[in-house]
Amino acid sequence: MPWQAAWAGAQIEEPLADAVRTALSSAIANDAPPRPRFDNIDARLRYLAWLGTMGERLKRRLSEPQTRTEFLETLWYESVRAGLEPALVLGLIQVESGFRKYAISLAGARGYMQVMPFWARLIGDGNASRLFHMQTNLRFGCVILRHYLDAERGDMFMALGRYNGSRGQGDYPRAVFACRRQWLMAGEA
Repeated sequence: MPWQAAWAGAQIEEPLADAVRTALSSAIANDAPPRPRFDNIDARLRYLAWLGTMGERLKRRLSEPQTRTEFLETLWYESVRAGLEPALVLGLIQVESGFRKYAISLAGARGYMQVMPFWARLIGDGNASRLFHMQTNLRFGCVILRHYLDAERGDMFMALGRYNGSRGQGDYPRAVFACRRQWLMAGEA
């Protein structure tokens, strides 16, 4: 596959209050995702149905079965952990990197969720090369999107614009919302 630039915009490094930096640092510092546990069999069956359906939909983008399963398990965990809809995160990844682990944007954003390297310095260990690690990239991306969603008081349109560095412009959020629809399960709105 020829090299293609990813879509990440020029996300702006904003000063963070110490409390916000500490909270974000704590959110990305936890261990790798545990095996999911469910309160009841119906929740487990819904998860397994999601995993199977998304695995089929993702086959042409991530062809190796173990990589695809690990990606989806991690994405589900990190999305839910951050209070985000997995379909939205899949749509964002589709727009940002086209599911390319080693994508680098013209602005320098990295990985599946096109995380800007300054985040590694602000809330991580400073090692921006770790942003190519799948679980690290998904955790950072979900934590950052949650941060922007909180900063925008729940306005996902504005949060997506901030995530991309195009706050207030409609092209990027509309593209993510359109891709999100492709990742919804039957019966989801």
